[in-house]
Amino acid sequence: MPPDPVPPIDRPFAPSARPSHDTSHDTWVFAYGSLMWNPGFAFAERCEARLIGAHRALCVYSFHHRGTPEQPGLVLGLDVGGSCRGIAYRVAAGDWPAVHAYLTEREQISGVYRECTRRIQLLDGSRRTEPALAYVVNRAHPQYARGLGLQEQMELVRRSHGKSGPNVDYVVATVSALEALGLADADLAWIARQLRPGHAGA
Repeated sequence: MPPDPVPPIDRPFAPSARPSHDTSHDTWVFAYGSLMWNPGFAFAERCEARLIGAHRALCVYSFHHRGTPEQPGLVLGLDVGGSCRGIAYRVAAGDWPAVHAYLTEREQISGVYRECTRRIQLLDGSRRTEPALAYVVNRAHPQYARGLGLQEQMELVRRSHGKSGPNVDYVVATVSALEALGLADADLAWIARQLRPGHAGA
């Protein structure tokens, strides 16, 4: 099998490398969870993309958006190994300072994510690869949820609620967004099935 054309690059994201006055230097943001279905920021282009070297996982205890410190929820992170299909957003250089401030406030409440530059492949038929901002889980952070089984994950999601709403809504909306793209995540889909109204586990 030939080597993958998108080798992982993991380095700290440097906003200063993307000057707001230079319109030729737009910034790509890779979305794999709620940013797929609720970006909340202005973008110039949206397309499917693939990132190599990390996979989507319910591996972050949520103390804010989908849970509390007393009753943590679970949200997605990019964890080591594999690959991930998601959405890439191109943000115009002039919009980037405001967008980056918004993303920092939304994603960096506790520092459980590392802002990294990862190379992604755009799945729009162009075969382009671009460096993108990606939020990768910090495995040394206390909110990293290591080694939870699917049943444990489902129970945490089922009972948790945070400032952005029920944890169940987060998981179901993400699975729906993946299905709309024709993508399957077997573990997430199983959890969502248990939690949908009418299921015995809900």
